Amino acid sequence: MKLAHQHVFVTGGSKGIGEAIVRDCLAQGAKVSFVDIDVLNGEALVAELRKAGHSVAFAKADVANFPELEAAYKSLVAQFGDVTGVVNNAGVNSYADPVEMTDEQWDAFFAIDLKAIWLTAKLALPGMRKAHKGAIVNIGSIHGRLTFPNFFPYGAAKSAVMGLTRNLGVDEGHHEIRTNTVAPGYVLTPLTQGWLDAEPGRLERSLAIQPMGRMGRPDEIAKVVTFLLSDDSSFVNGSDWAVDGGLSARSA
Repeated sequence: MKLAHQHVFVTGGSKGIGEAIVRDCLAQGAKVSFVDIDVLNGEALVAELRKAGHSVAFAKADVANFPELEAAYKSLVAQFGDVTGVVNNAGVNSYADPVEMTDEQWDAFFAIDLKAIWLTAKLALPGMRKAHKGAIVNIGSIHGRLTFPNFFPYGAAKSAVMGLTRNLGVDEGHHEIRTNTVAPGYVLTPLTQGWLDAEPGRLERSLAIQPMGRMGRPDEIAKVVTFLLSDDSSFVNGSDWAVDGGLSARSA
């Protein structure tokens, strides 16, 4: 129960990696609140987990909309108290053409995949500074260090997440607030499955380059996140953790 007496706030917690993080944090004794735009899955997940006796709450929020995110955050803090751990998991993929992509599409993409991390920090840091304790985990990607064709500008956003993590780690470390990035590789989530299904043979090609011969599971990412939220990682700060089965090592 390494997260006992903690309140962990997760963005994009209704399914996939986010759902796995919610579940693992609860299993480690935390009270967990999460936001998502997927209300149907969010409410169903809360109902299931509460029935099992867990302290969990959900609110609808678009992480790119600060007034909406702030209102949801305050409602969740009113239930469980100040947040001691934040997991920035919400994100979208991008397969844009650098010529055809519009300003509006660029801004909308970076508002979710990058700006939202700053927005959650604005909300959580005052309480963490007051408590002189806190942990922020940003879900990045191996695209922060390498990338594949036709992922523009996803690699740029994930590289920026790593830089933002370093900034927060350095600036907030003296408050005993730690910030780290987890960088998954291929993980079997609904988002990944949709990408695999979009082109015949993509699954086979993807598996062929995996050093472990398989893709990751959401719970395997969640366990690293839970570690970084806990006091077991009390001197880990400003770092980037690849959880990719060795894919980035092979691609190096």
